[in-house]
Amino acid sequence: MTGFPYRRVHFIGVAGVGMSATALLLRDLGVAVTGSDEAIYPPISDVLAREKIAVRTPYAAANIPAERDAIVIGKNARLVPQTNAEVAEAFARGAPILSFADVLGMLAGERTPIVVAGSFGKTTSVSMMAHCLLEAGLDPSFMIGASPLSPPTAARIGKGPLMVLEGDEYPSSNTDDRSKFLHYRPAHLLLTPLAHDHVNVFPTVESYLAPFHQLVALAPPEATILASTGGELSARFLAALARKVVTYGISAGDWRVRDIDWGERTRFTITHEGRDVVRVETGQLGLHNIENMLGVGAFLLTRGLVDAQAFAAAMASFKGIRRRLDRKSDKTRIPMFEGFGSSYDKARSAIAAIKRHFPERRLLVVFEPHTFSWRNRATLHWYDDAFEGAAEVFVWRPAEQGAGTHDQASQEEIMARLKAAGLRAHALSEREEAVARIGAALGEDAAVLFLTSGPLGGLIEAVPALAEARFPAA
Repeated sequence: MTGFPYRRVHFIGVAGVGMSATALLLRDLGVAVTGSDEAIYPPISDVLAREKIAVRTPYAAANIPAERDAIVIGKNARLVPQTNAEVAEAFARGAPILSFADVLGMLAGERTPIVVAGSFGKTTSVSMMAHCLLEAGLDPSFMIGASPLSPPTAARIGKGPLMVLEGDEYPSSNTDDRSKFLHYRPAHLLLTPLAHDHVNVFPTVESYLAPFHQLVALAPPEATILASTGGELSARFLAALARKVVTYGISAGDWRVRDIDWGERTRFTITHEGRDVVRVETGQLGLHNIENMLGVGAFLLTRGLVDAQAFAAAMASFKGIRRRLDRKSDKTRIPMFEGFGSSYDKARSAIAAIKRHFPERRLLVVFEPHTFSWRNRATLHWYDDAFEGAAEVFVWRPAEQGAGTHDQASQEEIMARLKAAGLRAHALSEREEAVARIGAALGEDAAVLFLTSGPLGGLIEAVPALAEARFPAA
């Protein structure tokens, strides 16, 4: 078990995507792993059950096995000793307390870490890169902060030297304010588009960009650094860098794309400094996914890790990620997809993708303001155009978790903002009523996009079931 000194580890908050993926890595190393959470939902509950990781709910001091060498505690606002008996017990035990970022930093120490960071696109980009490296037989280690379809697992310890890590700028834990990715010892970097996010933690643009500058400074002089030109803050960030980077973007950068042929299987050409490199085909939706593939391809080809044809073959077989524009049912004629709606830019990208691929359909957006950013009064202006292109928007009640830590907007304030923007918007608070109201808007000409980073009151499962009954696939 090189790179990690503990043999028995307990995870408090194991149902988080990063926590569960890190638990899988340790399990692969032979560590005895247990975990707990308040509640566990699909797809993480399915993953933990499939991987036979012992999990208890809800939180309780008795959940921690008697013999634990270390305890990993998640970032959830409820995971503090003052209000959580299990966390209090963890601190009382005297065993080392770690964040999952601490664990990943230890695992990265004896490997060659490729860190993928940025405001959006990093999860998909890590999945694409891991899939491509696996297809090329390079046997990488990786950690993906989601539940991917390609590769078939979110985390893996491989025998090769490369380790691909999703680098999050969010603080590491409730006792460590450093961004998670600052633990990861990057040998190389892929920086996806940058836009102001996590405003509850980074209230200004300068505070948001600061950890990204620290991350670049951690990379050794010989590192390959690929950086996007595509985000609203990307140009500002690049202009402030004191070292050379390779850039990529749909229409600006060293690596670009041209001749996009949209369809159920979309095709496009990647170029480098004006020269055609490879024609790529994909079943993934949206311009943002083309941008993700461009960044991954530019990195892998710049490093010489795969050749152009091997990259194109891997992208053609890439199946995507759950909750990242994955289709929710093949048993209904109504196209239904789920996008990861954790920020304004992710919501806009998902809406643009559905409108591009289903331009004749009425788009019904079912939205949950789950992240702090969507629930903050300082970002109510996001609602002025976030759902532009939607025929109707159904808004589930805002999450209450951590509401006291920021200036939380109410559902009424969000609805008022949407209606002032001229949208047909509906407030939802009870599941049965919500299914009925969304069902009344369904029709043969509709498409549905679920946007959330939370459970959305079970509507992601209930609405497709209704559509399957009323509009079954031929």
